[in-house]
Amino acid sequence: MTTTGEDHAAARTGPWWWVRWRTALLDIGLAFVSVLECAVEGVDFAGDAGIPTAAGVVFGALAGSALLVRRKWPIAVVLVSIAITPAQMGYLMGIVGLYTLAASELPRRIIGSLAGMSFVGMLIVMFVRVRQSMETGESDLGGWSVPFAAIAISIGLTAPPLLLGLYVGARRRLMESLRERADSLERELQLLAERAEERAEWARNEERTRIAREMHDVVAHRVSLMVVHAAALQAVARKDPEKAVKNAALVGDMGRQALTELREMLGVLRSGDGAAARRAAVPLAAVGVAAAAAASRAVEESDGPCLSELEELIGQSAAAGMVVDLTVEGDVRPYAGEIEQTAYRVVQEALTNVHKHAAGAKTHVRLAHRGSEIAMQVENEPPPEVSVASSARLPSGGNGLVGMKERVAALGGVFVSGPTDAGGFRVSAVIPAS
Repeated sequence: MTTTGEDHAAARTGPWWWVRWRTALLDIGLAFVSVLECAVEGVDFAGDAGIPTAAGVVFGALAGSALLVRRKWPIAVVLVSIAITPAQMGYLMGIVGLYTLAASELPRRIIGSLAGMSFVGMLIVMFVRVRQSMETGESDLGGWSVPFAAIAISIGLTAPPLLLGLYVGARRRLMESLRERADSLERELQLLAERAEERAEWARNEERTRIAREMHDVVAHRVSLMVVHAAALQAVARKDPEKAVKNAALVGDMGRQALTELREMLGVLRSGDGAAARRAAVPLAAVGVAAAAAASRAVEESDGPCLSELEELIGQSAAAGMVVDLTVEGDVRPYAGEIEQTAYRVVQEALTNVHKHAAGAKTHVRLAHRGSEIAMQVENEPPPEVSVASSARLPSGGNGLVGMKERVAALGGVFVSGPTDAGGFRVSAVIPAS
């Protein structure tokens, strides 16, 4: 199998143009045999040409040494063998040269032209040689057999090395193509594995963000109300024991509700992770994606809050001292669970922000059922300067508005929030109904 490019350069260990020492020794051995053959045949050539025997031997040795460069310049080797064919020498060089030429990456037209020239030269030389043998009595073949013998010998000396070289060259190219394809497949598999790991990491990050958003929505509102009630409880504990008892009961109820929702969420996440982890035969990256996807589907399909619970939500805020009014426009109708849950969470988070940043401010909640969408708006007036709940000093993580925007955008909706001209704050969202 041949190598190309960087692999070819990396695999080179032999001298000069040879890739390996083994091929160099083989070519040196073939060249040595060719030199001996041509030197011996140079003796007869010198006698026929009328030149000194030493000159014929030297000429034959030099011509035979051309086989040494057959891998680097196969065309030159074939041309030398064709040139010395009339001198009836270089048969080994012609055979090996034709094989090397046919096995090389040269264009087929060049290989065919040189092979044709070699065949014609060999045919002429064989025809003359057979005819001379008949004239000298060395052969008793008939005159009709001269061309037949010349053609048969010429084909026998040129066709086998040519065909063998073409076969070896085609096999080398096939093996090289298969190797490159295998390398390409290996690179693609490595790239797919890296992308799978990236998708798994992305899915894990998305699920962490989703869980954090759910935890924020569940905990922030309940705990905010609990803190507000605790502050009010502290203020009225001695002055109005009955109201203190009522506020304490509300704090307990809200704490139990928050714990219940947290248990439900954690139970869903555990079941989603367990279902994905049981697929032990799946690769690790796929397990990560499957676990995240299973948990995400489980959270989406679990029983969550709906729009019918808005009145209860607003009642809880009112019990904490907030003045809230609810306005519903359009025909009330059911929506997909994810849409109702998102709409509920937007109102819930907006009310939580009012508790945190504008305690005691009057708040207006508007819900509009339209043909192809549902719209909601929560707007609070400027907060009073002094408020019982203002002493609660509720912390803020700054992620509430970001979470609401992400929820609405995930459903293809529009979310807008910002201060009003009157000094309050407004949160508006529109979610497609389907």
